[in-house]
Order: sequence, then structure tokens, then C-alpha cells
Amino acid sequence: METHRLVLPEDLNQYGFLFGGRLLSWVDEASWIAASLDFPECRFVTIAMDQVIFRHSVGEGTILSIHSQKSSVGKTSITYEVLVYRGHAGAGPPIFSTHVTFVNLDEAGVKVPLPVS
Repeated sequence: METHRLVLPEDLNQYGFLFGGRLLSWVDEASWIAASLDFPECRFVTIAMDQVIFRHSVGEGTILSIHSQKSSVGKTSITYEVLVYRGHAGAGPPIFSTHVTFVNLDEAGVKVPLPVS
């Protein structure tokens, strides 16, 4: 799944660069959407991001491309590789990458198996 975000003034820190936490929020949301589209009957919550390394600063007006791809499926959880690029994907190296893991919960907040596809 691919989505895009425009970096606006309210996304910037006091030095004029994108807040890291804002990018993490966008990455979490994009990968949750991908998981929910792949398994619409599941109730996913984020349980992990494997690494948080910001490789390049990002300024106002930058269009970011966020790519989420399923990388592994467990009994109750699913992991997505997420790559973030400036502009078009493949136009350069990713400015950020991580793996986001979600777990499927029932209404009481207990882990439950993913449906068999």
C-alpha cells in the first residue's frame, strides 16, 4: 500500500524540520491501514516498531511517499515493512524505514488468532 503526506508548517519543529514523532504517527497510521485492508475483520493495535532511524531531515512543502508491505504473518500478529521516500518512491534512498508489528485483539483486549486466508 502506498500513501502520501504533505509536510505543513504545523508538522515542523523549532528548527524548521519535520518532527520525528509526526513521521512516526504517519508511519503507524499507514501501516495500520494496510493491515486493516489485508484483514478487515481484525482489531489491530501496534505492539512494536523495530528501529527508529531518521536518515535525512525533511522541510516544509516536502511530499512524502509512505510504502507499507506485509513482511511476516504470525498466529496473532502481522508485521509490515515501511519505507518513506521524498517525492516518488525510488527517486532516491528512503529517508526512513522500519518494521511495524500489530497484534489482533478481541473486544476484551486479549490476543486472538488471525483469520486463515
